[in-house]
Amino acid sequence: MPIPSFNLLSPTEWADYQLIDCGNFEKLERFGSYVVARPEPQAIWDKSLDNRTWQQTAAHFHKDTQNTEKGFWEVKKPAIQANWPMTYPLPNQMLRFKLSLSSFKHVGVFPEQACNWDYIFEVLQHSPPVNPPPKVLNLFAYTGGASLAAKAAGADVLHVDAVKPVISWARENMELSHLQDIRWVVEDALTFVRREVKRQNKYQGIILDPPTYGRGPKGEKWLLEDMINDLLKQCALLADERNFFLIINLYAIGFSALVLDNLINQLFKNPTNLSIGELYLNDQSNKRLPLGVFARFHR
Repeated sequence: MPIPSFNLLSPTEWADYQLIDCGNFEKLERFGSYVVARPEPQAIWDKSLDNRTWQQTAAHFHKDTQNTEKGFWEVKKPAIQANWPMTYPLPNQMLRFKLSLSSFKHVGVFPEQACNWDYIFEVLQHSPPVNPPPKVLNLFAYTGGASLAAKAAGADVLHVDAVKPVISWARENMELSHLQDIRWVVEDALTFVRREVKRQNKYQGIILDPPTYGRGPKGEKWLLEDMINDLLKQCALLADERNFFLIINLYAIGFSALVLDNLINQLFKNPTNLSIGELYLNDQSNKRLPLGVFARFHR
């Protein structure tokens, strides 16, 4: 088994996003026009900036002591909009996002994923021209950053998420980005993939960004450590044998990138150009905040 390249990847030159500081289990970020503070379990070191700087936020997320998965936003500036814009530049295309304060501490975009948006766009742009266009499947697709990048590169994109309001949010982002014809599916990812295998469908790209745990629209249970092997087995059956790329991200603390290396080399034929590693964000004091492991390859 060849040893894959190991990379630490972080977005660069992004005018609309900045990790200002991180520490004491929090991170201070600027999204577009607003600075927000949110919990961050991996920021176990001390903060670099003083409390006065941290207090100058538009909103600060506090965990619910009764429900660790939810919490509430303390809005510091009454003028903060319910929704506000954010952009990300691709070559000859500007991705546009609607941001909003959610009860799960998210605002609508995972900034570290910009590294993968660039990769998706580049791989598809440099793929041999095909007719019909390459088919890309985005699972656990959230508000659609990866779907937008694939569509901007000319792919036929199928966007799958179990939460209907999130699908509506992704559709808004598509329209804001002046893109069209992404196909939307509200369904449990594993259920959908198994059905696609039975239909003998093939894809030229698959993107997976699974949570540690979750529920499908019909109450289907998702546990990452129990189900990721089965899900990737099904995805391998959907992969075009000649022209294909895969991206997978895992956020579970304790998962090594080598877990993905083993899974991909065992399940996928000829995973050339395989790269594994960690995604991170760099703050103003040059502290690097790890935000999950990834693996990706294209052939």
